[in-house]
Amino acid sequence: MTSLSAPIAIWALTAGGAHLGRRLNQHLVNGRLFVAAAVADASVEATAFVRLQDAVTRHFDRFEAHVFIMATGIVVRTLADLIRHKTEDPAVVVMDETGHYAISLLSGHLGGANQLTRELAGISGAAPVITTATDLRGVPAIDLIAQERGLQIENPDAIRFVSAALLRQETIAVCDPFGQLQGALPANMVRSIELNAENPTGTGWGHGPAVMVHDIHVDLPPEVLILRPASLFVGVGCNRGTPAGEITSLLETALKRFGLARRSLAGVASVDLKADEAGLETAAGNYRLPLSFFTRDQLAAVANIRTPSATVEKHIGIPSVCEAAALLASDNGHLIVPKQHTRNVTVAIARRAFTSSVSDQAI
Repeated sequence: MTSLSAPIAIWALTAGGAHLGRRLNQHLVNGRLFVAAAVADASVEATAFVRLQDAVTRHFDRFEAHVFIMATGIVVRTLADLIRHKTEDPAVVVMDETGHYAISLLSGHLGGANQLTRELAGISGAAPVITTATDLRGVPAIDLIAQERGLQIENPDAIRFVSAALLRQETIAVCDPFGQLQGALPANMVRSIELNAENPTGTGWGHGPAVMVHDIHVDLPPEVLILRPASLFVGVGCNRGTPAGEITSLLETALKRFGLARRSLAGVASVDLKADEAGLETAAGNYRLPLSFFTRDQLAAVANIRTPSATVEKHIGIPSVCEAAALLASDNGHLIVPKQHTRNVTVAIARRAFTSSVSDQAI
């Protein structure tokens, strides 16, 4: 979510736009003002550009948000070949040089353009112009809810189905065994679906829009929005010098075998003796996951190890690395993937404990 402290670029083509840009930039922590060379003032700190298209293309992905003080048509033509998807694009706000209007143009929810528009309007006195239907109708925006609650959107094309149903005030099916959406949607518009031993695939979705918040793979209709909680922690043990490829290959095999979602991976952990293993560091980096280490005393204190290893105990004096590390990283959650191994690697996965009463073992 973009805020006034985020990296924000302000673009101006005219002297009036540059003046407004300077006013706005005074309220930004990491703002950068770009001004057309023809109206640039050497006494004001700003980056001059000759051609808007070239400058924006170069900097578009370097900022979380862009504020264009110019005609909307110019902005649309400038960005036409740069925009990709609302889950990836930076926020874009357009303002006129007189400061009458601030328009949320691109990435209103996930990029934070709607909120940024309100904040810039508050600074400049402009009228905020926000056109997303959920905001205008006071309906919860499911993509924004997901972002605020740390849920990864797996199939963003399904957002429109859920949003449309909420706008029509229709009841939607929701599978949320860990309570991640609790209080976010009107209770009278939610029909709960449970996943358990008797209903492992969550049958009963029907044919309308729905939401599933879970870390497991289930074949679902395209109208079901899948949100992934950061719930899975990987424990890894490995021999000295094990390449990253062998670690990631075993992890991918384990995820596929147990039907778990890669987007729900939240961290990788091992014993501190492996803190200098380049392959382990690279593997965690490939998934963009934090890598943590535990001492042998911490690992040895973990009770109820499912598959202890005599070999590990012989060499480093503890019965388990991967299972114990996974459990510790998950704050003593539930081991859902017991030790898997190749010649050089062991992997286990634990799900962090949620407050929901639903049994993790059943799903």
